[in-house]
Amino acid sequence: MDVIATASPAPTTIHRADYRPPDWLVPEIALEFDLAPAATRVRATLSVTRNGAHDRPLRLDGDALTPLSVTVDGAPVSWEMDGGDLVLALGGDAHSITTEVELSPETNTQLMGLYASGGLLCTQCEAEGFRRITFFPDRPDVLARYSVRMTADKARFPILLANGDPVGSGNLDDGRHWAEWNDPFPKPSYLFALVAGDLVANRSTFVTRSGREVQLGIWVRAADLPKTDHALQALETSMRWDEQVYGREYDLDVFNIVAVDDFNFGAMENKGLNIFNSRYILADPDTATDYDYDGIAAVVAHEYFHNWSGNRVTCRDWFQLSLKEGFTVYRDQSFSADQGSPAVKRIEDVRGLRAAQFPEDAGPLAHPIRPDSYMEISNFYTATIYNKGAEVIRMMATLLGAQKFRAGTDLYFDRFDGTAATCEDFVASMEEAGDTDLSQFRRWYSQAGTPRVTASISHEQGSGRALLTLAQAVPPTPGQPDKAPMVLPLKLRLFGSETGAPLGPERLVVLSDARAEVVFEGVSERPLLSINRGFSAPVIVETDRSAADLAFLSAHDDDPFARYEAMQQLMLDTLVAAVATGRGDHAAVIAAVKNTLTDAKLDHAFIAEAVLLPSESFVGDQMGVVDPDAIFRAREALRRDLGQRLESEWRAAYDATRAGAFAYTPAAKGDRRLKTVALGYIAAGGASDAAHLAFRQFEAADNMTDRQGALVTLTSGTSDERVAALDIFYNRYADNPLVLDKWFQVQALSSRDDALAAVEELARHKDFTLANPNRARALVGAFGVNQRAFHDLSGRGYRFLADQLIALDKLNPQTAAKLLPPLGRWKRFDVARAALMKAELHRILATPGLSKDMFEQASKSLD
Repeated sequence: MDVIATASPAPTTIHRADYRPPDWLVPEIALEFDLAPAATRVRATLSVTRNGAHDRPLRLDGDALTPLSVTVDGAPVSWEMDGGDLVLALGGDAHSITTEVELSPETNTQLMGLYASGGLLCTQCEAEGFRRITFFPDRPDVLARYSVRMTADKARFPILLANGDPVGSGNLDDGRHWAEWNDPFPKPSYLFALVAGDLVANRSTFVTRSGREVQLGIWVRAADLPKTDHALQALETSMRWDEQVYGREYDLDVFNIVAVDDFNFGAMENKGLNIFNSRYILADPDTATDYDYDGIAAVVAHEYFHNWSGNRVTCRDWFQLSLKEGFTVYRDQSFSADQGSPAVKRIEDVRGLRAAQFPEDAGPLAHPIRPDSYMEISNFYTATIYNKGAEVIRMMATLLGAQKFRAGTDLYFDRFDGTAATCEDFVASMEEAGDTDLSQFRRWYSQAGTPRVTASISHEQGSGRALLTLAQAVPPTPGQPDKAPMVLPLKLRLFGSETGAPLGPERLVVLSDARAEVVFEGVSERPLLSINRGFSAPVIVETDRSAADLAFLSAHDDDPFARYEAMQQLMLDTLVAAVATGRGDHAAVIAAVKNTLTDAKLDHAFIAEAVLLPSESFVGDQMGVVDPDAIFRAREALRRDLGQRLESEWRAAYDATRAGAFAYTPAAKGDRRLKTVALGYIAAGGASDAAHLAFRQFEAADNMTDRQGALVTLTSGTSDERVAALDIFYNRYADNPLVLDKWFQVQALSSRDDALAAVEELARHKDFTLANPNRARALVGAFGVNQRAFHDLSGRGYRFLADQLIALDKLNPQTAAKLLPPLGRWKRFDVARAALMKAELHRILATPGLSKDMFEQASKSLD
C-alpha cells in the first residue's frame, strides 16, 4: 500500500503583543568548559533573582543537551524537563543554580551553539543558539556578566578565546591547559562566544582617543595569515571612524576576530570576540575580488559598530531586531561611502535593496521592519530588517539633519547603555534631541510594503511657475490590506529641458499625505524633474518623463544617483516595452549610453554602474505576470545592440583600463570594473575575437577581479576557451574553498541554454557539499536567482531547488530556509509555472520531520 507523508505539526507562533518581562534575572554566570569534539561538558553556575512579585518557576531554555546534574544553592535536586527546557520550582527570591550538561560539537550540523569547523571548536549563539550550550533563559533582555574557564588538549587546541578580557591561563596534567576570560559588561546570551583551536594572529595595537591601548588580533590558520592585513586595517579604520563620527570609543583591553569556514551568517558581533565567516576576512589580490575586499571592510566595520549599536545597547526582544541591525547597516554604509565613492556606494546599496528587499515587500513573506509575529526568529534576518531598516534610519537622518541626528544617537547611547531597548526608544531619542514629532513616521516600523509615488509636473510657458503633483500609496501585504500614508522625504530639483541648467536649489519635500502639490517659482523653461535624489526614500517612483527627458537627465543631472537612476529608468522602460510588444526601440538607450561612456568628466566606477542594464529579475518586478523567456530575449537583444553599435567605444574603454599592476584604490577599482563591463558588451555584440580577449585577460590577470570578470564572460559563451578557463580555474584553486565557491557560482548564474543541466551536474560534483553554507549558497542560492534557468518551463529548476532544500533542511534548517523565497513568488508567474512552484512548496511541507524554519517559510509562501 502507498504511504502518504504528512506535514509536521505547525510550530508555535510568537507574538510581539505577548511580550512579558523575564520572570527571573541572571546578573552573573560562570561557565566551565571541558572541551572535546565528540563530547564537551559544560558546567554553568547562575546567580538568579526573581523579577517582581510572582510564584512562577525558573524556566531555563535547552536544546539538544544531555543533562548530568542540577544543584540549587549547592544541594542536588530533582528536576523537571519540559521538552528541552529545564524547569525548577523555587521559593525565595535569589539562588545559585548549577547545571552540568554534555553535548557533541562534531555532530552539530546546524552550526548553532557549540560546533566543530575545520579543526576548531567555535560558537554561534544568535538568535537562540546559547540554549544548545547550557540551560539558560535564552532571551535578549536577560543580561548577565560572564566569566569563562576553558580546559582542552593543548596540542589540539592551543588557543582558547572567549568574550571580554583574558584573566589567566596555565598548563594541566596530561597535556591539557586552561584559560579564563571575564567580560565586565552585562550582555545577553546571544552575544556569548568561545573559540578553541590551532590558530595564529595578525596583531596590532589601537590607541583610543582617550589614550587607552587596545590589543587587536585577527585569528586564522597559519596558512591564511598573509590574507588578513586588509581586515586588520579595516578594523583600525572603523574604530577611528566611530570615534570621529559617533563619538563611540572601544571599551575592553582586547578585540579579537576569528575566521571560521562553516558559518551561517557573514559574521557575529560577540562582545570582544567577533566570529567571522572566512569569506569576510581572507583576502589577497590572487583570491579576492574588489567586491570581496569591499565586503570585508564593510562587514568588519559593521560588526565592530555593533559594539555600541547592539552590544552596549541591545534588543529587548527579537521583534526589535532592526533596532540594532538597521541602525548598524546604516552606519556601515556611511563608513563605506566615506572610504571610497559615495555615489557608487549609494548605487550599490540601492541595487541590493531592489534585488532582495523590494521583492520581499511584494511577496508572501512581506513584513514590517518590526514584525508582529514569527514562528522561527532566524527567518527574520531579512533584507527588510537589515536593508530597509537602514533606509528608515537614513530617512530620520535626512529629516533631522546631521547635527540633530548626532544629538539623537548620543542621547540614545547614553540613556540606554547597558540595557535592552526597543525601536520606540530609538525613535523617542530622535524626537527629543531633534525637537520634532515622528508620530506618523513610526508607521515605517509597523507597515510592510514599498510605497509607490506618482509624480507629474506641469508648466505654463511664460508663467514662471511649475506645479508638481505628488501622490502616494502603499500596496496591500499579507495581513495588512489597508495602509495609511507614510512620511516620505523626497529630495527634488528641476532642470531646464533646453539648457540643462538647474532651475533653483535642491528642495526637500516631505510627502506625508496621500496627495500633495508643490509650487516652484522662477521657472523660465520647460522643467525636467529630478526626484528622490540620492534615493532619499525607499520608494518606487512613477513619472510621466519621456525617453528623451530621461536621456537628457542622464547627461545633465548634477546628483550622481539621480543621473544613474534616469539611465536605469530609460533602460527599464525600453525593456518592459520590448517584452510587451516583442519589438525593441533601442535608439535612446544607445545614445544615452554612448554619451555616458564617452564623458571624460565621469569616473570609471560610475560609468560602469550607469551603463549596466537592469537585471532580469528587476525587469520582471515591473510586470503583472513575469515572462522569464521574453525578458531574457529582450535584454539580450538590447545587450547585443549596445555591443554592436558601440563596439568602438567599448574597445576604447577596454583598452584605456587594461594597463597597470593591481592596486586597491578607488581609481584602480573603477578601471577594473569598467574593463569587465566593456568586455561583457564586446562579447554580447558577437565580436569574433571576444572569447580571445576574455581568455587573454583571464590568463594575464594579476588579480581575481580581472580573472573572475573574464571567466564570467566566457562561462556564458560557447567557445573552446570557456572550457579551458573553467578547467584552469578549478585546477588552480581546487584547494581553496572560498575561491572554489566562485567556480560553482559563475556556472550557476550562466545564461547558457544548458545552465540548468550544468547545475544539476555540479550538484553531483565531488567538491559540492550542502554541509558548508558558503558552498550551498554558491550553487543552490545562485541558481535560485538565475531567472531563465530556474524558471525553465519543465519545472526541473523548481524540483532541483526543492530537492536541495529538503536535503539541506536535515543538516542546517537556518540556511535551507533562507534559500526558499524564489519558490514563494509563484503568484507573479503564469498559471503553468505557478502550479509547478506550488507543487514543490507542498512537497516540502509534506516532508516528515521538517524544521520549523522551513515550515514557516513554505507555509507562508503558499498563502
